[in-house]
Amino acid sequence: MAKFELKLPKMGESVAEATITSWLKEVGDTIEMDDPILEIATDKVDSEVPSEVDGVLVEKFFNVDDVVQVGQVLALIETEGDDETSDLDQESVPVVSKEEEKAVEQLTQSITKAKETIAPVISSSDRFYSPLVKNIAKQEGVSQYELDTIKGTGKDGRVTKNDILNYIENGGGTQVETSNVSMPKQVETPMAKQPQSENVKETAQPILSSGEDEIIEMTRMGKLVAEHMVNSLQTSAHVQSFIEADVTKIWNWRNKVKDGFLKREGENLTFTPVFMEVVAKTLRDYPMMNISVQGTSVIKKKNINLGMAAALPDGNLIVPVIKNADQLNLVGMTKKVNDLANRARLNQLKPDEVQGGTYTVTNVGSFGSIMGTPIINQPQVGILALGAIRKVPAVIETSEGDFIGIRYKMFLSHSYDHRVVNGALGGMFVKAVKDYLEAWDSNREI
Repeated sequence: MAKFELKLPKMGESVAEATITSWLKEVGDTIEMDDPILEIATDKVDSEVPSEVDGVLVEKFFNVDDVVQVGQVLALIETEGDDETSDLDQESVPVVSKEEEKAVEQLTQSITKAKETIAPVISSSDRFYSPLVKNIAKQEGVSQYELDTIKGTGKDGRVTKNDILNYIENGGGTQVETSNVSMPKQVETPMAKQPQSENVKETAQPILSSGEDEIIEMTRMGKLVAEHMVNSLQTSAHVQSFIEADVTKIWNWRNKVKDGFLKREGENLTFTPVFMEVVAKTLRDYPMMNISVQGTSVIKKKNINLGMAAALPDGNLIVPVIKNADQLNLVGMTKKVNDLANRARLNQLKPDEVQGGTYTVTNVGSFGSIMGTPIINQPQVGILALGAIRKVPAVIETSEGDFIGIRYKMFLSHSYDHRVVNGALGGMFVKAVKDYLEAWDSNREI
C-alpha cells in the first residue's frame, strides 16, 4: 500500500493561504479521484479541494477554521501500490518567506484600506497573522498591541479565528454602538457568536431587535465586497463616458444562428460573449486601457484578461476572469462565459479564476437598467457597463434620405480612472466598442 499526501494547491500568485471551512470526507471514507475532500475559503472566493487519487482517507492534519499555507499537507490518502509511505516525520510545513509574507500583507491592506479607525495589523518575523484574523481585528477594533498579546492555539502559537473571536467575546476590542436601535445583549457581538463549524457560504441570518427593526449581519463575502468598493472610490478618480450603440445587426444575427449553435455545440448563445469578444478586440487597439497603477508607475499588461461581473445567489457580486480573452474565437468565448457564469451561481469557482483581471465588463441590462456608473475593480483602470437592449424608433440615414425605423439600441457606460486615463482615451475607447458592434457582419458563420 502507498500513501498520498493531499496538499493545499496553488490558488494564484497573490494567494498564499486559505482557511478550512469544512471537511467533506472523514477518516476511513473511500475516495475516488476528483472527489471533493474539503472546502476552503480565501479573501477572494470559496472553493473545494479535490482528491488526485483513488483510495481511503487515513489521516487529517488540520481542523475547521485552521489557516493553511499553500503547499502544506492537508490529509493522507492510502492508495493501492507498492510505493513507500511518504516521510511525514520531517516538517511538511514550508517556511513562509519574506516575499510571501509581503504578498499576503499587501493583499490584506488592499482589502482593508477603507477602514482607518485604528492602525492596521501587520505580521512580523516573530508572529504571522492570516488575512482572516486581520480582517476580524479591523472590523472589531482590535489593536496591534491587543492582538500581539492574544495567546494563539494554532501551529507555532499562531492566532486562529477562534482565538480572536474568544478574545472579543470576553470583552476585547472596540464595540461599535448602534444608535436608535434596541439590541438584545446576546447579539452585541454577532461575529463572536457564530458557531465554530460555520460554513462561510451560508447567507446572513437575520438578527431580530427588540423593536420593529431588523438587524442583518453582512456575510463574509458581503463585507469584502463593500470594503473593496469603498477602497476603489478612495483610490481612483472616477469619470464616466456614455454612448449609445445600434445593435440591430447583432440582434438579428443571433436570432438566425442561435438554434443551430445550441444544437451543434450544446451551448446557449447569449449576447455576453459577443460583447466580450468586441471589448477584447478594442483593448488590443487601445492597450493603455489595459493597465494598472502602482504608486507613480503605470503597469502595461501583456495579457488581456477580462473580468465578467456575475451575481451570486445571495445578492453579492463576484468577478470571474476570462484569461487571454483576445485569443478566443466566439465558440470558445461562449463556452467560457457560460461555464464561469454557471459555476459562479453554484459557488464552484476556483480562487485563481477570480484573479488577474485587467479590465471588467458588467451587464447592468440584465436587471433592466439602461445605463449605470460602475465602480472600477481595483487595480484596474476601467470598467464597461452594458445597458439593456431596447427596441426604439430611430432616424435611419440612407442615400435616398432619412426615415424613421425600429432599431435595437443600448447604452454603453464607461467608468475609468482619471489619474491615468484622460477623457479623450476613455471616450475613444467606448466609441471604438460602439463602432465594432455596429459593424457586425450579418453573414458571419459560427
